[in-house]
Amino acid sequence: MSKKRKNRVIENLQIEHYAAEGKCIGRHEDKVIFVEGVVPGDIATVYLTKSKKDWAEGGVQFLTKKSENRIEPFCSHFGICGGCKWQMLPYALQLQYKEQQVKDQLRRIGRVEIAEYLPAKGCEKTTGYRNKLEFTFSNKQYLSSADLNAGLSFDKNVLGFHAPRLFDKVIDIETCHLQPAPSNEIKNFVRELSARHNFTFYDIRQHTGLLRNLMIRVSSTGEVLVNVVFGEEEGEAVQFVMNSIHAAFPQITSLNYTINLKMNDTVYDLDIQLFAGKPFVVEKLRDFKFRISPKSFFQTNPSQAVNLYDIAREFANCNGTEILYDLYCGTGSIGIYLSKDVRKIIGVETVDDAVTDARLNAEMNELNNVQFFTGDVIKICNSTFFETHGHPDVVVIDPPRAGCHQTLIDKLLEIESPKIVYVSCNPATQARDLQWLSAKYEMVRSQAVDMFPHTHHIENVVLMHLKKDLHV
Repeated sequence: MSKKRKNRVIENLQIEHYAAEGKCIGRHEDKVIFVEGVVPGDIATVYLTKSKKDWAEGGVQFLTKKSENRIEPFCSHFGICGGCKWQMLPYALQLQYKEQQVKDQLRRIGRVEIAEYLPAKGCEKTTGYRNKLEFTFSNKQYLSSADLNAGLSFDKNVLGFHAPRLFDKVIDIETCHLQPAPSNEIKNFVRELSARHNFTFYDIRQHTGLLRNLMIRVSSTGEVLVNVVFGEEEGEAVQFVMNSIHAAFPQITSLNYTINLKMNDTVYDLDIQLFAGKPFVVEKLRDFKFRISPKSFFQTNPSQAVNLYDIAREFANCNGTEILYDLYCGTGSIGIYLSKDVRKIIGVETVDDAVTDARLNAEMNELNNVQFFTGDVIKICNSTFFETHGHPDVVVIDPPRAGCHQTLIDKLLEIESPKIVYVSCNPATQARDLQWLSAKYEMVRSQAVDMFPHTHHIENVVLMHLKKDLHV
């Protein structure tokens, strides 16, 4: 073995601390080694995937000694599926590391001081907490090293999740513990039905195959929405699959299908065909009801969404006289949740179907102080828009993982709302945005909310106040 190759493996590396994004830290000679698939206290032989002068990244070749903090994972797909990577950690430790991650990122990336960090809000349900899952049909299965050594073939029709870092291989999922019944029953029925009748599963390289994707949403009210995505316009086969699902699962309250002949999987620019039932399901958060259509974004963990919105409400601390802007509002859930505390809500969202649902949600909840607008936040939220609808007393922003566009940050600094409540699904980009906003805002309070147990993902809410001495 060459010296270069030998240096790609580190034996008996002591894993010392949690870093971020699901990685932990060990130290070898003069390098910091970031390792996936380990927990503090492990001793592991590590293969390096990237090596720089002062740091390196790698994965576990095998564990020499397991940390006393490890527990037995509950899912048979653990270690293969890229989803719940922290099942081997007790939930209390998961929460501790996530809270640490938020603090580290806000301090290191944002370089801002938060006056008060409140304890992270954990999730009571650590399985069956998701109301939405999306599965992929594929004619190429993922194989482990052991499978390959046993001579198994990639050619097999499967339904599950994409293998990590492999766009054309799918892990066949029998039982996913993330979503309540009848999610697994529906998924397995469709796979077995399609296999029995020799329907083709999608080939992502060739872009051929009848069955492409399956989306299942199970709301806390007991309603079930299914959207089957087909990759070909085979009328009789489509009708057969949909009729079979409808007959087998009468509890599905919204059964839909979509024909997607495009190169990508997104359905936001496609027509959703209602096959049976109504075109939406209803989710409930405390006293508020929300209509959710197949294209709508909605918090995937409804019980934690209540906690998240309670924190946003507490941070906003409104008295009924305020004008509140809800930017990146989705189906209007945050704005509607805070609607009884303010004089007026103005919501802005890019996805037209989500805005349609937001308006219907306001109507369903008999609200007359809420308005929603469709369009890109950075294009809509100009000076004229704020002059027309009133100067904001509070701005709530809940952007995608990429964070806020610089144009919006500049506009927020210009309009000088007294308060900003920033809800983020990515504390790293939130930290960057806080640094920009710190030119005029002081960071008052931060609280993390765990929406996704057994993963490294964490949401965070930060309250900002306009600096009092700004114009002195």
